[in-house]
Amino acid sequence: MAVVVDGSSLTLDQLARIAASPGAGVSLDEAGLERVRRARDRVLQAFGKGEQVYGLTTGLGSRATETLTASEAADFSLKTLRGRAHAIGTPLSRTQVRAAMAVRLNTLMKGAAGADASVPEILCECLNRGLTPVVGSIGSIGAGDLCQGAVLGLALCGEGRMTDARGRTMDAAKALSAAGLAPLSPGPRDGLALANHSGFSAAAMALAVHGAGRLLGAVQGAAAMTMDAFAASTTPLDALVDDLHPQPGQARAAGDLRRLLAGSRIVDPGGARRLQDPLSIRNLPQVHGAAFAALDFAKEAACAEINSASDNPVVDLAGDRIISCGAFHTPLLTVAAHALSQALVQLSQAQLARMSKLLCERFSGLPQYLAAPGLDSNGFAPLMKVAESVVAELGHAAMPVPVWPSVNADGVEDIQSNAPAAVKGLQGVVELGWKLCAMEMMVAGRAAELRGDPTSAPLLEELHDRVRKVVEPAAAERPLGDAIDALSDRIAGGICEDL
Repeated sequence: MAVVVDGSSLTLDQLARIAASPGAGVSLDEAGLERVRRARDRVLQAFGKGEQVYGLTTGLGSRATETLTASEAADFSLKTLRGRAHAIGTPLSRTQVRAAMAVRLNTLMKGAAGADASVPEILCECLNRGLTPVVGSIGSIGAGDLCQGAVLGLALCGEGRMTDARGRTMDAAKALSAAGLAPLSPGPRDGLALANHSGFSAAAMALAVHGAGRLLGAVQGAAAMTMDAFAASTTPLDALVDDLHPQPGQARAAGDLRRLLAGSRIVDPGGARRLQDPLSIRNLPQVHGAAFAALDFAKEAACAEINSASDNPVVDLAGDRIISCGAFHTPLLTVAAHALSQALVQLSQAQLARMSKLLCERFSGLPQYLAAPGLDSNGFAPLMKVAESVVAELGHAAMPVPVWPSVNADGVEDIQSNAPAAVKGLQGVVELGWKLCAMEMMVAGRAAELRGDPTSAPLLEELHDRVRKVVEPAAAERPLGDAIDALSDRIAGGICEDL
């Protein structure tokens, strides 16, 4: 079913689906298109009224004091794109660019940009026909994704490069022609509307948060598998603890773990082997609760940004005015990305500790390293080097990005948020988190099998079966790298979403 884009109701799931599927169905809301047309009419009236409108009747940046005539404004849009299409570096993936296209399409439908209706229409057509501009990954400081947006916009005008639905890269004009589309002819204001917005930062944040949600759901499952295999105490999950210590996210984490463990032998009196378990198990509600709270904060920021007008200036249809603003600036994305990254660092350290406890005979009561009998097996012991390497890389990716006064536009544009760099770090954290979660599931699955007392928790039985469909039991020595990557991909795809 096509996603109807209306400027205010795009969800993270919908965006992820559009981004992942070249040719995915997208349609334009008629009420949104009417807002776009009305805003366009209001923008064009500015010339007749003699209004000073940034980027329409004036120059840009430090040249905003210079005036443009109507005839000059007609050429100014294309010059705006050509003069700012400077993104460099490894091209963003098609998924990332499609997400940015979808976000910009959605935000244009609010009717605040003043762009011509042909702009959202060609974005929609390109998404539906699988045409994706080639855009460099470096070039935004989070004060509007100007240089990346300009590359995208210029490709819609037939300049630059695109990939088609089959993944072939070619000149943008050729790609458009092959798809039966004419290049966009930008009119007044259209160039700035295509270039100066937060679409790339917002899209990247939305995809990272979507992935983090899947990661956290999977880590809850992995932790429940560990608790069950360890024969851990479930008293730390008691709702009384949450009532007495009501930190955000904690009750959600504990309640979900209780749900996953329902029916397990460890929830019965005497089912636990210890009065108190190591902190990486005992403090699951606190560690995972912090991650849930950070995820909620990041999700709120991402959802707001992908459904907001990030333009300057903006058209106020109700008030019949056009005003300058700073809606393109994205410090909240930076703060939210840092918070979620740091919460996932805490979570990853606890995962590493839990894995080590399952491998340690004196803690788990299972064979050391979960190894097979004989001197020729070290079980999962060597895998811990990989796990620690992942945690090190993850912690490095989560390091906060510094900010400093910007030196742009002769001192007029003197701050930046560096949201793209912070979000890139979060993306790295999430992708590494999938791999670490795969390792915990593999270790916990093997521990459960060695315990020799199958769980009676139906949800954990189902999760164990899903893991085993991807990874065979590690009863004998064999390379595990491909298995970890395969299970990581399954986690990224939502292994626990319907549990």
